[in-house]
Amino acid sequence: MSARDISDLVVPRSGQSIWLITLSAAAMGFLAVFALALSVTSANLARGWSASLAQTATVRISAAAGELDAQTAIVLDVLRTTPGIAEARVMVAEDQAALLEAWLGPDLPLDALPLPRLIELYETEEGPDRQGLRLRLSAEAPGAVYDDHTRWRRPLAQAAARMRGFAVFSLVLIGAVTAAIIALAASASLASNGQVIKVLRLVGAKDRFIARAFVRRITRRAALGASTGTLVACAALLSMPELEGTAHLLAGIGFQGAGWLLPLVIPALVVALSWMASMATAFHVLRGVT
Repeated sequence: MSARDISDLVVPRSGQSIWLITLSAAAMGFLAVFALALSVTSANLARGWSASLAQTATVRISAAAGELDAQTAIVLDVLRTTPGIAEARVMVAEDQAALLEAWLGPDLPLDALPLPRLIELYETEEGPDRQGLRLRLSAEAPGAVYDDHTRWRRPLAQAAARMRGFAVFSLVLIGAVTAAIIALAASASLASNGQVIKVLRLVGAKDRFIARAFVRRITRRAALGASTGTLVACAALLSMPELEGTAHLLAGIGFQGAGWLLPLVIPALVVALSWMASMATAFHVLRGVT
């Protein structure tokens, strides 16, 4: 009989501390998957919004009703003769209503609002001379304002970076709580089996053998709990309904493609944390058992 088989026989297979380890590892694995999914989805959404605004711009024309058409024609002529502009088109009322629907609702009375006229334009990869274009527009069409969406792209890029930081912080926090719970449970398990430890010492067992016996059982329970929590969380993400036509954070929360391999890291991390936390706790407790 190997030392591993002997250790499995001497360590109790059940107890409140063992169940505590299993349940806490399952809960932390579940939370870790959702924290990771939320962070990845938020970062992807921010990057998607930033990419959709790249190489696009808008010219806003604010003028009196009698001058609006004339200034629109002037702006279109300026844009068509500006290098770096691939396409320019006047946005119709339906397009403006779609842009404002997220903030003002679908029943927006556009006729009652003094909305400016918007011209949507697409830039080439080189892009135009933006400062020169602004100066030309201000000279030929004083009511026209060129907007390259920089003020929108910058916060979206910052949001993506913060979401990645949030993912790392969340996983570190969950890992710290998991290690603390496992350490407390391991301490309770060893303390409650003081008589077993004394008998093992009487028959010549070393502290390293005793510690490994308890740590092996604790690590198995932690691995079982973390794997179960991870699988349940992945199943919950897969069962979430698709929210078509929405642009909010909960639309499509989860992983895509190879991203579904990320949750597989969580059980491995829990096993490593469980081994280190329980091993350190075991030697600390064994030094106090005489």
